[in-house]
Amino acid sequence: MWTTHRPRSLAPLLAVAGLLGCGAASAQAAQDLHLRALAATCANCHGTDGRAVQGSAIPSLAGLPRDYIAQQMRAFQNGSRAATVMAQIAKGFNAEQLDALAAYFAAQK
Repeated sequence: MWTTHRPRSLAPLLAVAGLLGCGAASAQAAQDLHLRALAATCANCHGTDGRAVQGSAIPSLAGLPRDYIAQQMRAFQNGSRAATVMAQIAKGFNAEQLDALAAYFAAQK
């Protein structure tokens, strides 16, 4: 039986394409796609691009200050901010990813 391997994300493939000489624009597009994929992991609770449903108990992330978002995520990671779900989710990101996500959501209107 013939099967194909499907990567979990296109970001690694696009990053390799950028490194192989497809140009800086392709590399930037791959980085942007990877960042949007990371941000999409937050959408189930915080809404698309960090815009939570109006009236929701879960806060919107869009437009919050970058430093505030990064600080709160680190507080979830290290346990200094109590949480149920966010403590586990935050532990899944490294420092670079947290900073990138914070910048992404801060840039949303």
